[in-house]
Amino acid sequence: MSKLANKVAIVTGSGRGIGREIALKLAADGAAVVVNDLDETPAKETVAEIEVAGGRAVVCAGSVTDDGFAERFVQTAVDSFGGLDIIINNAGYTWDTVIQKMTDEQWDAILDVHLKAPFRILRAAQPVIAAAVKQAKEASEPVPCRKVVNISSIAGLGGNAGQANYAAAKAGITGLTKTLAKEWGRYNVTVNTVAFGLIKTRLTEAPADGDSTIEVLGNEIKVGVNPQLLSTMEAMIPLGRGGTPAEAAGSVYLFCIPESDYVSAQTVVCGGGFMI
Repeated sequence: MSKLANKVAIVTGSGRGIGREIALKLAADGAAVVVNDLDETPAKETVAEIEVAGGRAVVCAGSVTDDGFAERFVQTAVDSFGGLDIIINNAGYTWDTVIQKMTDEQWDAILDVHLKAPFRILRAAQPVIAAAVKQAKEASEPVPCRKVVNISSIAGLGGNAGQANYAAAKAGITGLTKTLAKEWGRYNVTVNTVAFGLIKTRLTEAPADGDSTIEVLGNEIKVGVNPQLLSTMEAMIPLGRGGTPAEAAGSVYLFCIPESDYVSAQTVVCGGGFMI
């Protein structure tokens, strides 16, 4: 039997990259998934892939930073699949520069997407989870173990030049994780963090012939790592390479299955052995 059969998961930023791989992996193991992306098209593509493989999924498009998004996201899971068991706070991007050049807009944007949005989603989920636990106890039924996995980065553990905003937000995720693990233990919810090292996605791999950018909420954001710097970074990783999105998703999956039901408040680095 699938380990995640009858589970309902919500995954932010799951139209592309690591989030997409997380959604596909959870769905392949039986979970019904609410797929989110800033743009509806990639979210629909992920849902279509899940459905073709025999899984269940629906779209909840929009920015995780929008007012009211968190409540809509959680409610989509309840309305579509009848509950909520797994929360993956994955959505995000970087907007880098050294601190003396960093604007308030850059700081606020990155703190909002990486820290405030997960906070809002978890806050919106609490009444749903608490009500489900109360109902199970009143019916003398076992309370299932629910899962929260927050995504951080090695930048949040050791800092990274040019990423004061991103590192601060990802460090904050660790504090949020540890606090929620203490608050929600009474609901039989485990709350953990996966901190990614170098994972090869569109945000880290720039074309060799120039800069790469993405548009986020009207802002043109430079992404990618210089190929020479990328090679240097990979040489520092004991496994000798950056990770794939599927490998990153695998580390998140470990916190979602029953084998991790007694693991909470932890941060695991998915970084090929790289140490800060």
